[in-house]
Amino acid sequence: MKPVRKAVFPVGGLGTRFLPATKAIPKEMLPVVDKPLIQYAVDEAREAGIEEMIFVTGRGKSAIEDHFDIAHELETTMNARGKSLAAIEGTRFRPGDVAYVRQQEPIGLGHAIWCARYIVGDEPFAIFLPDELMIGEPGCMKQMVDAYEELGGNIVCGYEVPDDQTHNYGVVDPGAEKGPLVEVKGLVEKPPQGTAPSNLMIPGRYILQPEVMRVLENQGRGAGNEIQLTDAMAQMIGEQPFHAYRFTGRRFDCGSKAGFINANIALALDHEEMADEVRAFIKTL
Repeated sequence: MKPVRKAVFPVGGLGTRFLPATKAIPKEMLPVVDKPLIQYAVDEAREAGIEEMIFVTGRGKSAIEDHFDIAHELETTMNARGKSLAAIEGTRFRPGDVAYVRQQEPIGLGHAIWCARYIVGDEPFAIFLPDELMIGEPGCMKQMVDAYEELGGNIVCGYEVPDDQTHNYGVVDPGAEKGPLVEVKGLVEKPPQGTAPSNLMIPGRYILQPEVMRVLENQGRGAGNEIQLTDAMAQMIGEQPFHAYRFTGRRFDCGSKAGFINANIALALDHEEMADEVRAFIKTL
């Protein structure tokens, strides 16, 4: 069983729900307290032992590449002023640890993942949707990688949501359960309200075998007239082991404005330098 060494970050979307803020800034670069969303995802990947980061980008996403590049002027100035570089240490990659590939048209998550097929090669790989901010100890992907090393196959993150919200997500059709692991018998993308097979949705963390790329090669368009990753994964169920790992940490949907604000408030209240000040301000509201 090959280890999970690579992760794909689909970051080519237009971020239209956050306009005008995202007209010139990628939504993945929007900060939650003091780090951009993409940095949280990369830190989670590193904690899980992932070595190579693959960013599937689009037009106007150069800020992501700049963020993970060496900023000579900034570092020189900070050194000259005797300031610590600790705050930006996590923004550097070693040569060979990062790759960028362009998704030329935004036609679905499945298509974005397929664009990374040559870099992924014949290895299992992780997928991170950066606007899903997952907070846990250890991190969500670390927990999933630990489970993968025991089970192999394909593992998606599962997260329980209220029944009246299941129509917004891809949902697991569950089988046998053992601890946090749930056998996946099927996957349903955005089921009509009241028809979902469970309330276990998939919040943007996956470990998949490379065969999914072959499925995506001929995958037709599904919901929203887009090439859906959920449809491709559904075809692999029964051909390979497939499980969901029930994550019990905190999840913030930073793809929505309310979720993004909630994440900032929650993480600010965890931040030792500002928690008391922010809590006092909230009380005045």
